[in-house]
Amino acid sequence: MRILSLSDTIVSLIYSPLIRSRHEGVDIIIGCGDLPYYYLEYVFTSLDAPLYYVRGNHDKVLEHSSAGQRVGPHGGIDLHCRTCSYKGLLLAGIEGSLRYRPGPYQYTQAEMWWYVLGLIPGLLRNRLAYGRYLDVFITHAPPAGVHDADDLPHRGIKAFRWLVNVFQPSLHIHGHIHIYFPGAEMETRVGATRVINSYAWREVTIDV
Repeated sequence: MRILSLSDTIVSLIYSPLIRSRHEGVDIIIGCGDLPYYYLEYVFTSLDAPLYYVRGNHDKVLEHSSAGQRVGPHGGIDLHCRTCSYKGLLLAGIEGSLRYRPGPYQYTQAEMWWYVLGLIPGLLRNRLAYGRYLDVFITHAPPAGVHDADDLPHRGIKAFRWLVNVFQPSLHIHGHIHIYFPGAEMETRVGATRVINSYAWREVTIDV
């Protein structure tokens, strides 16, 4: 299954008619936060593939545009604190980053632990039904110690790292960490899990 993941910045070649020729055949769109809702709508309607997303710390509670008001991308599926399956691909997600100022979609490490622990019943049901816990873990912030930074806004989430270590999804796709220089690490393996920074966009393939 081909996954197109997006986060943090609009890409002109994606937000154009060229998207169809560049990414034809993509099976699922993953939004990792900090992107306009209209942009995500354009991508998944252009590619005729479903959109699953989490919000980032810069996402708006209410977005105004020429097409009207939005509280999320119309037709997309909000994965925050949810587990679900798409054609056998097991998904789960958590939005936001660490709290560093007043505003929405920011949480403490303790709150992130609460959200992660809330996913466990769904992961256990996956194990009973499918023989595995999770295929793709989708977040805005990175896990602690992987692709993160020392400043508070960009510190990784300890609970995410624990989930990766214990439940070993095939992929953990995140955003939030901007890449400014060539050669920056975009993918790291943690045990059985490929942790991927989705800044701008990434296309990956996973066997279901």
